[in-house]
Amino acid sequence: MTYPQEEVDGKERGEKPMMKKNNKRLETKIEGIASSIRVVPHFPKPGIMFQDITTLLLNPKAFKNTIDLFVERYSSMDISVVAGVEARGFIFGPSIALAIGAKFIPLRKPRKLPGEVISERYVLEYGTDCLEMHVGAIQQGERALVVDDLIATGGTLCAAMNLLERAGAEVVECACVIELPELKGRERLNGKPLFVLVESH
Repeated sequence: MTYPQEEVDGKERGEKPMMKKNNKRLETKIEGIASSIRVVPHFPKPGIMFQDITTLLLNPKAFKNTIDLFVERYSSMDISVVAGVEARGFIFGPSIALAIGAKFIPLRKPRKLPGEVISERYVLEYGTDCLEMHVGAIQQGERALVVDDLIATGGTLCAAMNLLERAGAEVVECACVIELPELKGRERLNGKPLFVLVESH
C-alpha cells in the first residue's frame, strides 16, 4: 500500500499525536478500499489476475473514501482539468472534478466522440490502441490531472499525458486507485508524479 507522502513523512518522523491518529485513520480507510477490491484469476485470459473494482463500487463507504482521498490531495493544487481514461477512469474522474471545481474531459477510444478529435496511438503488448479527445476541450496552459482505475505497464497513462500535452495542458500528476508494481508502469511515466491508493502484488 502507498500513502500520501505528507502523511508518510509525519509517520516516519513520529511527530505529533494528532498526526499519528490521522495516519491510523488513513490506514484504516485504505485497508477498507483494498479489501473491497476483488481479484479474479485468469480473467480475461489465463494468467491475468484481474483487479475488479465493481465490488468497491458496491461498498458506499469504501467508494466514498476513495473519492475523498483523491479530493483531499488535489483540492489545493490549482487543477482545472480532470481527464478520465475510458472506461473506468469515468467512474472516479467526474466526482473528483466536481469536488475540486475542475472540468472533466473523457479520453475515449476511437469513433466514440462525435466532434473533431485529436488522437494518440500507443503500443500494447499484443498490438496498438488509441485515445481521443475533442479538439478545444483543453485551453493552453491548463493544469490537468489524469485519472484511471489502475496502472499496469503504464502505456495508457503515457498516451493520455501525451494527448493532453499536445493540446497545450500541463499534466500535474496521474492518479490511480491500484498499482501493479511488478509491471513497472511507474517507470514509463518519464518522472511524472503518480499517486495511488493500493498496491497489488
